[in-house]
Amino acid sequence: MMAFLEISDLTKRFGGLTAVNHVSFSLTQGEVVALLGPNGSGKTTVLNMISGLLPVSGGTITLEGKRLSGLPAHRIAHAGVARTFQLVRVLPSLTVSDNILAAILFRAGHTSERDARIEAAALLAEVGLEGRGGEHASDLTYIDQKRMELARALAARPKLLLLDEWLAGLNPSELRIGIDLIARLNARGITILLVEHVMDAVRALCPRAVVMNAGRKIADGATADVLRDPEVVRAYLGEPHAAVA
Repeated sequence: MMAFLEISDLTKRFGGLTAVNHVSFSLTQGEVVALLGPNGSGKTTVLNMISGLLPVSGGTITLEGKRLSGLPAHRIAHAGVARTFQLVRVLPSLTVSDNILAAILFRAGHTSERDARIEAAALLAEVGLEGRGGEHASDLTYIDQKRMELARALAARPKLLLLDEWLAGLNPSELRIGIDLIARLNARGITILLVEHVMDAVRALCPRAVVMNAGRKIADGATADVLRDPEVVRAYLGEPHAAVA
């Protein structure tokens, strides 16, 4: 059976530094998989290559059998890949609603402005920003900007959603809401690859985890087993906020 997302021998070099070193793994359609590792292990660089923000130095990325590596970011987005960023990216001069409209109107195919505004309002409600479309994006709190960024990613109607520490910084009640939201998105059929340090969320959402350290893949398997792997535990030593015990 063909993998939904296939990452094969993926490599990224920045001058003499190899940030991602011959990493391979695949996702089946409908999976929620955690991409774990200590800071600087290459996780975000992998997401950047999948989404086209960075070109690959070697290896291939395919989605549903179609090659993504080598394509510009807008072509990858139109192929069904959307993402959030570790440092939230918003269009600060626009309203919250217009941030979402920009993503809706970027999609392939024609959507009327009226339909786009109705869809934007529904997406904002889904992420917990109902009725706040008229506010300026720059006036939102950091957490609400993250909610808006997720709504903007969903506006692309992705097949594959890449979440880069989207749950970071949430208080316990917000975290529970965030976990439930991601689970609902997956139940709708969206395949999700998430970079996350909040292990309670990883355990709740991800039956499987891939772990990187120093640019290499060091583990791939059932989350509970991976988090007990001695090499994984060693990789996380010194990072108590990401304890895997």
